[in-house]
Amino acid sequence: MQYRTVTKTGEQVPVLGYGCMRFPEKNGKIDEEKSTFLLRYAIDNGVTYLDTAWVYHYGQSEPFLGRALSGGYREKVKLATKLPQWLVKTRKDMDTFLNAQLSRLNTNRIDYYLIHSVGRDSWEYLKEIGVLDFLEKAKLEGKIINAGFSFHEDTRSFCRIVDDYPWEFCLIQYNILDEYSQAGRTGLAYAAEKGLAVFVMEPLRGGKLARNPPVEIRGIWDGAPVQRSPAEWALRWLWDQPEVTMVLSGMNELAQISENIAVAEATLPGSLTETERNIISRVSKTYRTLMKVPCTGCQYCMPCPYGVNIPSCFEIYNEVMMFGDTLYARIYAKGRYAFRVGGLSGRLSAASVCRNCGTCLSSCPQHIVIPDRLREVSNHFEGLFYYLAIHGGKIGLLLHRYLQLLRNRLS
Repeated sequence: MQYRTVTKTGEQVPVLGYGCMRFPEKNGKIDEEKSTFLLRYAIDNGVTYLDTAWVYHYGQSEPFLGRALSGGYREKVKLATKLPQWLVKTRKDMDTFLNAQLSRLNTNRIDYYLIHSVGRDSWEYLKEIGVLDFLEKAKLEGKIINAGFSFHEDTRSFCRIVDDYPWEFCLIQYNILDEYSQAGRTGLAYAAEKGLAVFVMEPLRGGKLARNPPVEIRGIWDGAPVQRSPAEWALRWLWDQPEVTMVLSGMNELAQISENIAVAEATLPGSLTETERNIISRVSKTYRTLMKVPCTGCQYCMPCPYGVNIPSCFEIYNEVMMFGDTLYARIYAKGRYAFRVGGLSGRLSAASVCRNCGTCLSSCPQHIVIPDRLREVSNHFEGLFYYLAIHGGKIGLLLHRYLQLLRNRLS
């Protein structure tokens, strides 16, 4: 495993960290057996930085890690979690959350503690109610070792927050599609210049950059002088930049862990050729012309008070647009939409369920005007085919159950 240095402390951290918000699930909960195996395999092979948060897996991630890191594994890793600042109303709340997280994680310290998804306005509010005192006190007591923040707003606000406290590190969304959005390349360079270690989240845009690239993208990759998987290209682009200290990956399959470790071990800053960088630039520009909604699937907008499965609605919409709006793709996507969110799978969570309440707007890191985009999704998918699929599917399920019941009675 390659290591890079946290400038202010001199600590060496692996270039690949484990993002703990996308563990495999079973029956709506973390699949503990499989996830523990994957996590420990990664740790045993050098992925010794784990990043979680209060809200990940709807509150299941921290307690799971507390159990999974038993048997000596806690001592092998640097553990990171985050203060859910949007739930904080008073200075006392900060201590309450931190103490609860220490208990959930079954540890006496958080090695890297972040203010979660802080922005210009939320940071000013937190300062007013005592966040600077909270960080200093928690450090003095040894409850947190390094202080940082995660960020999803504009570059100017990012730089102001960097300057406002002697942070050891920060966490930004940065990938081949977000080079010039959010903190972006400018923020990356600024933070590194100020001595912060810069950790990167969403390196594959929630996995979208790794899976089944559109034909336009596949053509560019296939024409490259060196053949690599889309995931490897995206990760190499990040590690090529010396300002990137670490990349977090939400790995939920053994093959993903193995590939990411292999790439991490082989990639040094400045290792891409100019030709390879130009190829990646072409891919980035092409993707931006194909993606309709810039959703990463982070689920910060969930749960919707009316039951809309917002990430799934956007995921299916983006996929049909990015992977070719052919007749086959439209039919397949509409069937998938009807099954996943239209009620065939047991719960109606389609885009048309939205009541424009606006609850989701303040929680979206991408600042998507979610109700407007859900109307687009509804208009695209919820036509005659959708209603035929829904009602035909329900009739088919009822008929299937009736035949099963009849067969059981006759046997």
